[in-house]
Amino acid sequence: MLVHPYDSAMSEDEWRSWIAHSAKFGVLAVGAGAGQAPIMVPTHFVLSGDEIVIHLHKVNDAIPHLETGANVSLSIVGDYAFIPGAWRAKDPANLRDGVPTSYYAAVNFVCQPTVVSDAVEVAQIIQAHMGEFQPAGDYAVVDSVTAPYGPMMTIIRGIRLKIVGVDAKFKYDDHKSVEFREAMIERLNARNIHQDAGAAAQQARRLGLIGEWSEFRHNHS
Repeated sequence: MLVHPYDSAMSEDEWRSWIAHSAKFGVLAVGAGAGQAPIMVPTHFVLSGDEIVIHLHKVNDAIPHLETGANVSLSIVGDYAFIPGAWRAKDPANLRDGVPTSYYAAVNFVCQPTVVSDAVEVAQIIQAHMGEFQPAGDYAVVDSVTAPYGPMMTIIRGIRLKIVGVDAKFKYDDHKSVEFREAMIERLNARNIHQDAGAAAQQARRLGLIGEWSEFRHNHS
């Protein structure tokens, strides 16, 4: 993923915080061999320190490739919006000269996978997911024996993904002026379709963090 200095994460805490407050849903890309397209697996995930855990059905096409231990990628994208060219035109009298762009937040992980088949350990991974996504605890006991989850553990595989690389990007025109970005925030909130509100919130947060890019770059060089 191409990451410019002005749209990179300013710290590890920034991308971790974004994931913590996002839907925690991404696409796992698993190599399928020379000349083959990667296997793409949409999935919820739990991030804990330097490890990500997911679970898949044991007949998922990705499992044999994951068992090799070859590195895989997990991509998370959110808070995105299409920005029309007219919004970015330098001359208000010539809006067609504006060049459109996309705003988005994205984190791409490179991970080393381990496939887990032991029923007790699989149950622990399922419990981690339930604790993350149903924190109220309104579900049955999750273990390797008790119904309804216990009997399912033989058909589920846990996947532990050790994080070995991270690219994080927040693409919101941060290299442009404060006035320009303030105008974009107003436009996004006024249009308010799809993920516009999230994109506006991210741009406002980055604006508060960075201010004028030229000054920020000078002070942090």
